[in-house]
Amino acid sequence: MPTLIVIDLQEAMRAERSADWPWANDAAPAVAGRLLDHARARGWRVIHVHHNVDDPADGFHPSNPLCAAMAEVAPLPGEEIVVKHGSSAFIGTDLAQRLEGEADLVICGGEANMCVESTTRMAGNLGFAVTLVQDALVCFPRRAQDGRIFPPQTVLDMSLANLRGFARIASSEDILSQP
Repeated sequence: MPTLIVIDLQEAMRAERSADWPWANDAAPAVAGRLLDHARARGWRVIHVHHNVDDPADGFHPSNPLCAAMAEVAPLPGEEIVVKHGSSAFIGTDLAQRLEGEADLVICGGEANMCVESTTRMAGNLGFAVTLVQDALVCFPRRAQDGRIFPPQTVLDMSLANLRGFARIASSEDILSQP
């Protein structure tokens, strides 16, 4: 049975979204919520990964209301929460120890090219069979060193291409259609 890992879908991420700074997969939080419902209904293990920072002015600071999980993926009592302070959910946390004996991971969340990518790479390197749910990933545009702006879908597509050697890329429908 897989373990669903929901990465950094916190209100601070939604607050960063604007007309000038959109994200790919507008429906990603809702899709992640459907994955979460699916996992819970089947008795999968669920681990929520939340990002925290030390700066009280930042939305990801634990005292900021924006640090809360998005309603679509809010943890239920008793569900595991791993708090990270960097990009990979494996660095500075006990996630690897928590996952001992597990084989299959299903990952969704944000940002695809940051925390999801570093966590997925590390999970693959640690020997987990990872499925990355492409339509349940949030991804923002990126500014290149020369000032060019890469649209969020381009950034997401590149991230997914980068991760093909570390994970199976699937749609939510692929996961939700499984019994």
